[in-house]
Amino acid sequence: MIITEEQLKKIAPYSTAQQRNRYLPHLNAVFAGAHINTPLRVAAFLAQLIHESGSFNYVLELADGKAYENRKDLGNTCKGDGVRYKGRGLIQVTGRANYLRCGQALGLDLLAQPELLEQPEPAVLSAAWFWTTHDCNALADKSEFNAITRVINGGYNGMIERFKLYKCAKKVLGLS
Repeated sequence: MIITEEQLKKIAPYSTAQQRNRYLPHLNAVFAGAHINTPLRVAAFLAQLIHESGSFNYVLELADGKAYENRKDLGNTCKGDGVRYKGRGLIQVTGRANYLRCGQALGLDLLAQPELLEQPEPAVLSAAWFWTTHDCNALADKSEFNAITRVINGGYNGMIERFKLYKCAKKVLGLS
């Protein structure tokens, strides 16, 4: 499935043309590779990414990351891991363990260069990696958008906005 810049503009109206065009080719490339290949899957994926990145504005978490220090559940075992491995990419990959696994999957040394996830292609690829690793396509197929949000966010932060984006994306992609 391929989406156009015009469709993406309708789904993410607060994004700029420059932002949309920075990510659009990479989004279209990962749809096939990550089997995000139905309107329902694409709608759920885009809604989550647009929310997590503030309409493609942020690929680096705004918070300083200190809250993640000593979070062993994220693999943060060394001093400074929380700050170094705070959220990056369009889906905000967070924690040493996730950076390690994501880097291995993408063939990138993200432990040494976590800032690579701030570049357009790795930002999108990391989102697709997280999505597929956590089997979000299966959840999207069952329209379990709340469950997808919990997987990505760890809770339901921004649920109203996420759902508005999801509803809009479904409409733009021809779903009722």
